[in-house]
Amino acid sequence: MSLFISDAVASAGAPAQGSPYSLVIMLVVFGLIFYFMILRPQQKRAKDHKNLMSSISKGDEVLTNGGLVGRVSKVSDTGYIVIALNDTTEVTIKRDFVAAVLPKGTMKAL
Repeated sequence: MSLFISDAVASAGAPAQGSPYSLVIMLVVFGLIFYFMILRPQQKRAKDHKNLMSSISKGDEVLTNGGLVGRVSKVSDTGYIVIALNDTTEVTIKRDFVAAVLPKGTMKAL
């Protein structure tokens, strides 16, 4: 009991105490939002890209990350593929740098 401040005024300025579980619930909700908005889609894209890399075979027409379009002429077990850009030019690239497998006949349409 202070002489200058009454008890009612002193207690009004104090912050209200919330439930001790509210912080835990809020962190769990933010964790779920982070998982479903960021981590899960990224894992799905990585899985789809890995399936794409394993499905590349000789004769497929592919688009690389660098923008090259060509036909796969050789697939090695070491992770590299040889792409024929035209009848005379072949390029060896790492399998991971294939962006997409194109439908058959795409090179003729270009």
